[in-house]
Amino acid sequence: MSDGYIALEDGTVIEARGRSPGRTRGELVFTTAYTGYEESLTDPSYEKQILTFSYPLIGNYGVREERFESVRIHPSAVVARELTADVTNWLAEEGVPAMDHLDTRTLVRRIREQGAMQCGIAVGSNVTPDDARSELDTCVGMSDHDTIGEDVSVEQPVRYRDAEDGPSVAFIDCGAKQSIVTSLVERGATVHVLPYDATVSDVRAVDPDVLFISNGPGDPAIFEAAERLVTQVVGNLPIAGICLGQQIIARALGGATEKMRFGHRGVNQPVYDRKSDQVVMTTQNHGYAVTESGDLDVTQVNVNDGTPEALVDEERSILTRQYHPEANPGPHDTLDFFDDVLALAESRQSVV
Repeated sequence: MSDGYIALEDGTVIEARGRSPGRTRGELVFTTAYTGYEESLTDPSYEKQILTFSYPLIGNYGVREERFESVRIHPSAVVARELTADVTNWLAEEGVPAMDHLDTRTLVRRIREQGAMQCGIAVGSNVTPDDARSELDTCVGMSDHDTIGEDVSVEQPVRYRDAEDGPSVAFIDCGAKQSIVTSLVERGATVHVLPYDATVSDVRAVDPDVLFISNGPGDPAIFEAAERLVTQVVGNLPIAGICLGQQIIARALGGATEKMRFGHRGVNQPVYDRKSDQVVMTTQNHGYAVTESGDLDVTQVNVNDGTPEALVDEERSILTRQYHPEANPGPHDTLDFFDDVLALAESRQSVV
């Protein structure tokens, strides 16, 4: 075993057991999920972040590629109370630093009290606390990663399901989970996955029935092309979005977003639906939230802090969710969102 150190921007240095060697830096965040570590580690929304698992044992049911949300691990480093050999071998194969045997409960409470913070990570046989501090000194904020879209998006269009029947979706990939695409395809849609900076001409070329803005990492203000695209097609094409997609759509239509204190990350976030007067449990992973909904109506809110979880404009056929209705790894309370999105295709009045 090797040594591991985390240097926090509040001056704290935490010692741990090194499990996968390397040095890196990033925003330290935590997830409360107790299952779904494979999905979390391959979720592009964690790009450039240091992921701490609050659940004490990570890896107890192995690693299976069919659960992956993308082709690689996205967090810059991983922290846990205990990591199994299956997970640490996987992390080491992909060159992702990892450490365990530290008090993650105290670490998570520190994040909750002080907010998500920058940190430096150093893991290896000869590392020192100063190595972690030197990594911390080179940190930048999430809003400064202005090229993050390039790191997580497709470079060229990709089509899933090629059929004449069923709706067609222009899917803007800002760092999408594969299960979102799968959820649409399973319901009979042809999904055209387009780069994060796709233009209105790119969208017109696939002749879609719905424009869909995906989830992804970082500050929604960075994704200017997607925001511009929404303003260009609104009223002519139904629009839907998840997570970062909701934030981009809100900003495009007169709303505002801001960075949250420590975000929502986990599979147990309660959401209140104003229409049904019911609470559903949701999977979430975001560090920014909509603060002003602009031209859109707020139909669902987070029970814990009141942040908007669903935005709607029935007249212009707009539908968004802040949480992840595809629910991987669970719960499955909100899967009907995808049926509602594809129903928007029937309301299409004109072509882009």
